[in-house]
Amino acid sequence: MLQGNVMENDFHTLKGYELSESKKMTYAMEDYLEMICRISQLKGFARVGELSQALNVRPSSVTKIATKMRSLSLIEFEKYGYIVPTAEGMKKGKYLIYRHEVLHNFLCFVNNSANELEQVEKIEHFLDVKTVKNIDKLVLKCKKYQQG
Repeated sequence: MLQGNVMENDFHTLKGYELSESKKMTYAMEDYLEMICRISQLKGFARVGELSQALNVRPSSVTKIATKMRSLSLIEFEKYGYIVPTAEGMKKGKYLIYRHEVLHNFLCFVNNSANELEQVEKIEHFLDVKTVKNIDKLVLKCKKYQQG
């Protein structure tokens, strides 16, 4: 049966959409990789304690996720040592930072605020690359229009 332009069987629960994606990197891993890359861009590496503090999680959680990320070749990691993104990890991490900044700029613009961190953290995992790029273009056009 058709509802508008969408077939009934096109709808899924959030979990259903997650299961239909063949993505190996979890949303938590995205958050960790984004922060690893942020810190690494400043210092060349990150440490478990820094990530734990930056993400407000226990060091044991960092170690667990970092071990999984290492198995996906996203980072190089030795227990109690440095955490360094691989070339592939840095490439993905730079996109995650870009996505975060685009959404933060967009929500700050829309809400006329200076900080929308919580909302960005809650929604950033659910948008695809095309949507993020189009939001970026939209904000740039709107800001250019505002300036006259």
